[in-house]
Order: sequence, then C-alpha cells, then structure tokens
Amino acid sequence: MLRIIDSRTGEPVEAAPARRGLTRVHAHATGLDASALRVLLVADILVRVLELGGTPVWAVLTGDRQQPELRAAATGLGIRPFEDGRDLATGLGESQVIRVAGEREAAPDGTSPAAAVLVEVAPVTGPDIATAADGGVRDPAALRLTLLAAPRGTPVRFDTDALDEADRTLARWRRAVAVWARQPSRPVPEEVRGRLRTAWEDDLDVPGVLRVLDRVETEPDLPDGARFETYAYADRLLGLDLVRDLGRMS
Repeated sequence: MLRIIDSRTGEPVEAAPARRGLTRVHAHATGLDASALRVLLVADILVRVLELGGTPVWAVLTGDRQQPELRAAATGLGIRPFEDGRDLATGLGESQVIRVAGEREAAPDGTSPAAAVLVEVAPVTGPDIATAADGGVRDPAALRLTLLAAPRGTPVRFDTDALDEADRTLARWRRAVAVWARQPSRPVPEEVRGRLRTAWEDDLDVPGVLRVLDRVETEPDLPDGARFETYAYADRLLGLDLVRDLGRMS
C-alpha cells in the first residue's frame, strides 16, 4: 500500500485509504517551465503507482496560464493526459484527494478541498525546457530520467552534465534490455519485485527504484531473462521506453 508524506503535516498517509476506492490526483501547475513539468511528472508517477496497486484514479490538472503548451510538453515527456479540472465543482465520491503542486503553488485554488493530502514538488533550475531539450534533439526520456533521479523534495538543476549522464544511462539500459530479450524469459524474482514495490510505495521513492535496477543490471546469479522482465516491469512506473530497441540490436 502506497504511503505518502503529507507536506502540510510531515506525516505519512495512505494514498488509497479505502479498498478499491477512487483517488483523485489533482495536479496544479501554472505556466510552461521545467518546474511545472516536474509537478506533472510527479503526479504521473503517483497515478502509475496507484494503478499498479489496483486503485482507480481520476487525474485532473488546473492552472491559469499556458495550459495547452504545458500539456503538449508533458506529452513529449511521456506524461499521460490529465482531465481539465478548471471547472471542477464536485467530486466523484472519491475516498482520497491528493494535490500535487510546486512549492509556490501549494495553497488550495478553490478546486481542491482543504482536507486534500498535499504533495509539494521542489523547483527545477537551469536552462528552460526548450534549451534543455536541445531544440528537440535531446531524447525526451533523458529529461524525464533527470527529473526522476532526485527525490521530489530536492531541487533539480538541468545542465549538460546531468542530461549527458541520463543519455548514457538510457543507452546502456536499452542496449542491455535488447540483449537480455534474446534469452529465455524468466519471471521477475519475488525478492526483486518486493524491493521495487517497497521503494515506490515508500513515499514514491523513485531514486530507490533506479538503485534496484542498477543492482539488477550486475547481479551475477540473475538469469538475463529475469533481468529483462524486471526492467520491463519497472518501466511500467518509470515510463522511460526501456524496451525501445528490441529487435534493433544486431
């Protein structure tokens, strides 16, 4: 069960307190910049974790500037669409509301109840998102991985070194996944599955998930077929298109 720290109280709460009860994930982001995209990415990860646990989710987005541009940029980063929450008046009987917002956007905006769990996301500094994307040349998954590699409460700086490191990691993992896929499939070891779920259910510890993958990559006794299935399973959360090069490697 996912437990997440409520930024208002500093205490952990259950993200889905009622079994199979609807959870509303309310992302609030204003304008088009890397910090707003990080808010949407954290909300996207939250939705994915809840869905992996079998929780129905209603994901909405509010904000008062550049919403079409923000949605388009989010799609480019593999962030799944959010419904328009600007005209939200009443809920759908949800058992939990989780509001995801930047540090300067954390106050309720009238569409999210005061009782909502608050998840604050630290800002991104450095070049704007267009510059960081190198005019569209940079793999968007490298931007996504750069944002995922730090805890959400830690500020992130976009710079060439960080993006280059993300590019190298993605290239290495995708190449390895393509090679592992040639071997007989093996199930994800239960111990590894448990480590992955423990990480992402502990306050969305995505850096912890990445550390598990680093370890799986080099564990000597793990069959390659199991490595492949582990990376494919984890990518349901990460959204890094790690199986992209299947069939391309000679």
